[in-house]
Amino acid sequence: MLRVLRSTLFSVVMIVLTVFFATGTIFLRPLPFILTSRFLQLYARLTINSLRLLCNVDYEIQGRENIPAAPFIIFSKHQSTWETFALQIIFLKICYVVKRELFLIPFFGWGLAAMRPIAIDRGAGKHALNQIIHKGTRRLQQGISVVIFPEGTRTTPDRPGKYKIGGALLAAHSGYPIVPVAHNAGECWQRGGFIKKPGIIRVRIGPVITTKDKSPEHILAQSKAWIESQMPSITRVPYQTPTPVSDVG
Repeated sequence: MLRVLRSTLFSVVMIVLTVFFATGTIFLRPLPFILTSRFLQLYARLTINSLRLLCNVDYEIQGRENIPAAPFIIFSKHQSTWETFALQIIFLKICYVVKRELFLIPFFGWGLAAMRPIAIDRGAGKHALNQIIHKGTRRLQQGISVVIFPEGTRTTPDRPGKYKIGGALLAAHSGYPIVPVAHNAGECWQRGGFIKKPGIIRVRIGPVITTKDKSPEHILAQSKAWIESQMPSITRVPYQTPTPVSDVG
């Protein structure tokens, strides 16, 4: 019962923060992107701190020294909503590859749009991949790092999803490096779950993966190998054998 109450309070706080900061981004749009990025970083920090105070969900990070100074592509595990906030705290000036329909969510969609995301239609096939490549390269050239969840959708904390090629295509075409990120956020904030479970989310940032003169398949396999090698040691539940790398978007 206490967890239900704590989770309810957190949800209320998160909604209030979302409405306030999403509205604030409207006034920041004419200004440099770095100001919007720092504004939304504050939103993410307040949300994560509220989760810690109300639901006893904390986190620890290993590998900060692996973060490059120049723009890069982030390949992250995707288990919950938590990492969409946390990555804004860990990295500055980032944008996400997202589903276009997320823009339709009131307030949340406004704030998301302010981050200059790469919005795609998942059913568009090759056209969606081309959008990732061209828009992603443009963001990187503008000094904005690109966050990609290579599994495409949120997964459970006990097994990997099917890794997709879109982010690796961007890396191969643009030549920008990849920073892999592993975490176990789904153990505290489950996919589609309302109750937040107390615990420590472990985040590991891997060494930079160079991408020049490598095939997309090689890049994806190398990224997946590092991420999945970390998962058994950071999850509290038994972690299952990874599935084969996909060669489609």
